[in-house]
Amino acid sequence: MVTSFLLAAAAALLNAQEPRPVEQDGHVRPNIILINTDDMGAADWSGGGSRFIQTPHLDQMAAEGVVLTDFYASANVCTPSRAALLTGRYAVRSGLARGVIYPHSDYGLPQSEITLPSILREAGYATQIVGKWHLGTVPDAHPLEHGFDEFFGVPYSNDMSPFPLISQREVIEEEADQTQLTARYTEAAIDFIARQAGREQPFFIYLAHTFPHIPLYASDAFLGQSQAGRYGDTILEIDWSLGQLRQTLADHGVAHSTLIIFTSDNGPWFEGEAGVRGRKGDTHDGAYRVPFVAHLEGLTPPGAVSRAMAMQIDLMPTLARLAGAAMPDDRPIDGRDITALLQGGQESPHEVLVFFDNDQIAAIRTQRWRLVLRTFYRNWLVPLEQFGAVHLFDLETHGDELFNVAEDYPDVVESLSARLETLRSELEGLPQRETPLNLPGDE
Repeated sequence: MVTSFLLAAAAALLNAQEPRPVEQDGHVRPNIILINTDDMGAADWSGGGSRFIQTPHLDQMAAEGVVLTDFYASANVCTPSRAALLTGRYAVRSGLARGVIYPHSDYGLPQSEITLPSILREAGYATQIVGKWHLGTVPDAHPLEHGFDEFFGVPYSNDMSPFPLISQREVIEEEADQTQLTARYTEAAIDFIARQAGREQPFFIYLAHTFPHIPLYASDAFLGQSQAGRYGDTILEIDWSLGQLRQTLADHGVAHSTLIIFTSDNGPWFEGEAGVRGRKGDTHDGAYRVPFVAHLEGLTPPGAVSRAMAMQIDLMPTLARLAGAAMPDDRPIDGRDITALLQGGQESPHEVLVFFDNDQIAAIRTQRWRLVLRTFYRNWLVPLEQFGAVHLFDLETHGDELFNVAEDYPDVVESLSARLETLRSELEGLPQRETPLNLPGDE
């Protein structure tokens, strides 16, 4: 339980030589580092089963902490995934569920949305975002307008142009040197840790890596070092970055009081990932399932593995609880507190998770079953529902979603379909923003 963690952590620190974590009303508040990679498959690290990408630092963190095997991004592409992660709400609620934001988009994350960094800052945390934002470039959507004290990074995906590197509100490179991005992100996060470690103030770092989104770049030291091409090389460098951060925390005496979470914004851009069907932008499991590794001394049992389903919408309520921050009570929050899963628990707080394709529900999942309503063939959307051919997958028997068992379990299809209609009445039809595909100047 969280209470036992807090008591154990406080007791262990009485005789420690390292700096004490910040307390408020007897509540030990951890520093938090949330690492969000871009388009990384759930199995694309050695601890997750990859034979071709060696990630010793992530493996070590997993050995010391907890792995959630059935953890999902909240959308199958960048912008809605990030909106949901930072608000604890499905992206349809913030109007950002359709497609992604482009350099010429005239909107972003609404000011009315309450974000994870904003509630942490209100609770006394110093907050930093390093890396990819992708929630709008209009003034009201800037990271500094949504709860972050510091911003060092890029405004959107690295396949868009122009692609500037920004510090606070200033463009410091018109075109970022992408071969150095991972290293520079790491340096910025390390500098923030060094400045905050000696203060009586907890800190939150949201490190949103640019890679392994395409086009792929890595610094010279990592080129050709994996057995998975440039894709693997970028993950090797991200793993190196994790090692640098963990060493910095240790050097400054705050490793024991810092929660690190490692995940990704959606599935990989290539066809499929090991053991899971689908890819980024698809409606099958591989579009949404992402890696999840977490470690905090005294909270995450060493080597724990939970197969309970969870989603990135759960991070805001979970981190709010651990930080002693207040969640908003004036709006629906779709996320749930998954502290019990960080402690190795096996029971999800969700009865059902919802998977969107743009602003339409594409699938729903219970712990055992996944009902898929739409899929793709080449460039065509196939609305399975309209053909009376929904797909039902038994994830306990075939986690790879290869066999449709809808005809074998009509009662399950009926039950999930009834649940689906209730969800649609709440979540579909909400107003959305969308960027036209034609660029400015196009006829």
